[in-house]
Amino acid sequence: MVHIYNAAAEICSFVNRACGDDSLFVRYSCITAAARRNIMSDIRKRLPLLFEPYEDAGEPVIHCIKKHEPTEEFYNALDDCITELEAAGELFRLIGLAQVLDGAMRDILQEKIDELQEDDFSVVLNSNRERTGVGLLPRCSCVWERKHRLSQSSNCMDNFLCNILLLENTILGELIDKHYFLKDDFFSGFAQHKRLRIAATPLRREANLEVELYERDSVQYFRVRRAEGGCGPENEAVWQKIVKAAKENSDIVVFPEMLGNEETARYISARLKELDADERKNFPAMIILPSVWSRNMNTVTILNREGSILCRQSKQNPFRVEFDGTGYLEGIRPNMVVNIFHHEGIGRIAVLICKDFLTTKYMEQLMRCFKLTLIIVPSYSTGSYDFRQSFDLCAHDDCNVVWINTCAALRNGKESNFENIGYVRKRIGRSDDDSQKLCRMPICRGAFSGECSHDCIFFEDIKGV
Repeated sequence: MVHIYNAAAEICSFVNRACGDDSLFVRYSCITAAARRNIMSDIRKRLPLLFEPYEDAGEPVIHCIKKHEPTEEFYNALDDCITELEAAGELFRLIGLAQVLDGAMRDILQEKIDELQEDDFSVVLNSNRERTGVGLLPRCSCVWERKHRLSQSSNCMDNFLCNILLLENTILGELIDKHYFLKDDFFSGFAQHKRLRIAATPLRREANLEVELYERDSVQYFRVRRAEGGCGPENEAVWQKIVKAAKENSDIVVFPEMLGNEETARYISARLKELDADERKNFPAMIILPSVWSRNMNTVTILNREGSILCRQSKQNPFRVEFDGTGYLEGIRPNMVVNIFHHEGIGRIAVLICKDFLTTKYMEQLMRCFKLTLIIVPSYSTGSYDFRQSFDLCAHDDCNVVWINTCAALRNGKESNFENIGYVRKRIGRSDDDSQKLCRMPICRGAFSGECSHDCIFFEDIKGV
């Protein structure tokens, strides 16, 4: 099937390069019924395999092809059709052909999702990504996104595709994308109820961190390291939060930024592996551990309930902070890797660590490239205002956001910024109460006096609209 994937990528690439701006897509979205029938009839004459032998109310009906059906003759006809349409500059017909291929491959792409779920991670379906600048993946559906999602906020080729996820290198830039297709029963609660239960915890009031300032190439930086002391109590506190999340049947548990250590992932993994299968099945399927600042990287480890590492996500955008009125930059080395989790019914999940979410250009780059439907934001921040401002950018494109901060970041004079220690920004239906769209996680009063009971954990459900 690589041939047909390559053909779809070729069409999308040519249209993107030839159209010059997005007005082509605006005009195509408003073509007349007669023009659309003419386009479909022309494609049907050239490529009859892609259509059923009957019509519905005078409209050609797209045929969902099977893997064995395309022949060498069909592929030759498809290549000839693309070549002729490109030579004639028939952009509307090329977009129409892309839509037909998208519909014709519906069942094949669904089968491909099942195959990709067995892989550790997945690469794009087409082999001509380097030449075309376009990558194709099967598109997982999402129960909270609108049917015409993105069409109000952007005009692009992707607006006309339902089963293909189009990844454009011009948007991705220098980033390296890695994709993980999670099995349908990975989130067992979602598989049963079409509801994703999120647990989020600020973890603790104590930071146990030291900041070291240094200079390199005339720029001032800071690095973070743990203060002296054993890791055992810290890691046990993380474990107890995971146990609490399990008791509430949480699908995902997320911790804040920087409160992990180099032993945390090994410790939690070992505790999970000590459990028997019946005990583990109630634990969160995805465990987003507190990030660790080490060796000039700020990295989150993401585990599954079996204690295996799904992936590690590093922070890409350094935070800037002032000490005594002088600016210092977080001394991290971005590795440019972005991990995307795909799940049927949920769509696409990404973890953006603190400043990555606040860097609007970067966040929108990921939103536009991967059509994200859920962003998890672990944070260590002295305020929530900027995060709340960014939530609506995501909501506009039907992307829910879970943001969790830590009271360890609380500083004297910043108390007003910590009324809430986390938020879940959800897409809601038109008839729902607006108050449901922003779910608050209030800080405990003891945090302002430096007290910590280590009990805080919040739960929220995300479901279809």
